[in-house]
Amino acid sequence: MRSLPDFPWDSLAPYKARASSHAGGLIDLSIGTPVDPTPQVVQDALRAAADAPGYPQTYGTPDLREAVATWFAARRGVEGLDPDGVLPTIGSKELVAWLPTLLGLGAGDIVAFPRAAYPTYDVGARLAGATPVPVDSLTALGPLTRSTTPKLLWLNSPSNPTGKVLGIEHLAKVVDWARRHGVIVASDECYAELDWRPREPAAHGEPPTTPSILDPRVTGGSHEGLLCVYSLSKQSNLAGYRAAFAAGDPVLIRELLEVRKHAGMMMPWPVQRAMIAALADETHVVEQKARYAARRATLLAGVAAYGLRVDDSEAGLYLWASADEDCWITIGRLADLGVLAAPGAFYGAAGARHVRIALTATDAHIAEAAARLSA
Repeated sequence: MRSLPDFPWDSLAPYKARASSHAGGLIDLSIGTPVDPTPQVVQDALRAAADAPGYPQTYGTPDLREAVATWFAARRGVEGLDPDGVLPTIGSKELVAWLPTLLGLGAGDIVAFPRAAYPTYDVGARLAGATPVPVDSLTALGPLTRSTTPKLLWLNSPSNPTGKVLGIEHLAKVVDWARRHGVIVASDECYAELDWRPREPAAHGEPPTTPSILDPRVTGGSHEGLLCVYSLSKQSNLAGYRAAFAAGDPVLIRELLEVRKHAGMMMPWPVQRAMIAALADETHVVEQKARYAARRATLLAGVAAYGLRVDDSEAGLYLWASADEDCWITIGRLADLGVLAAPGAFYGAAGARHVRIALTATDAHIAEAAARLSA
């Protein structure tokens, strides 16, 4: 029997009930689920593909894989991505959870990931029977031996929950280290379009998103041993479509594909068509980012007025905030205002004194949350 942790959000139930008793009602900022409409261009593509009596391709259609490669060139500064190195997935969470298993990892293998991290990296290692190891840095792994070298290293930039962004130099050092030690690097980058850092004039012509593990300045021109995991849930309000993909080393992608074909892990045909439309339309992504930017500014002011310090939060859909107290105390104080946030402890021991506050609520709810915090 696998040893899995309790599902974190179940422990929030008493605080949700407490927040719900507020006279003004509950404002739930604990999860990052989109609330704005799915773009019309995507809905239209889904409807046009609704007649789908046959099985879809596990590998995705060639034009979908080409669309992903084109998007990487236009939005991520990754020219020349081989479409054979692209694989659609049924949302990104399932790939995060099953990647160690799909790669054949098991007992005695180490899966490393950031100390403050999305819980599914840990769960994925456990599902495979591998050993999850949270680390702050590569040096934290200590002197490497055959038994202590990770088989898989997860990066997450922009980070969930912290919003921290890893730069080109950092990513390049990780890739160099991983190749020297035979470690596969998987980089979860699903918040890349939501970068809040000011762009310097010198950066004119740079990609408008955070750096990718597949960036040629990181890879030296080869995607060997590297995977980028990406989702359209956040940038295109497609969480309900489960539209995501992995991209990178064609050898690794083929390895994943072979297992997924046997397991029937196929993205539905209408979703594949909708995904092509979403990737080709930059306008809705820019508009959605502007909505979140406005909500972020409003919520930042309220959080500051309440006396919380915001750390990192350079990108993504969350404020990583701290009152320098146990996170559950902060969660309780916020619940008394009718505001529900996520305790940092959900993301590992490193988050025990932080809370994660999501921007994924309506303009009215964000304004009301900021007003309650400011009062």
